Amino acid sequence: MIKPELFDIIELLIDLPYCNQSVGSKGTIIECLDDNKYEVEFTNEQGETLSLSTLSSEQFIVVWQAKTKTWLSVSEKLIEIIDYLPEQKKQEVLNFARFLYKAT
Repeated sequence: MIKPELFDIIELLIDLPYCNQSVGSKGTIIECLDDNKYEVEFTNEQGETLSLSTLSSEQFIVVWQAKTKTWLSVSEKLIEIIDYLPEQKKQEVLNFARFLYKAT
């Protein structure tokens, strides 16, 4: 799992109805707090702040790393999400991937 760091861009794995953000919304880590918590800023296309939220690392994945200035590939994003799943769900994902591979 990629350790989130300051100024990384994250993508939500959950809905945040209290701040009008949904799964897939992107935000920027603006502060790293104790206990695996991060302050994340969500902005519009003009860079205006829409909301701030304190999130645990289980609620998002890193999709852009500030340190390396690189976006994660689709494969890397999938690995990040799969890491959070229980073993039974991981097996279901594997079976589905096999099905997709066979169908091509």
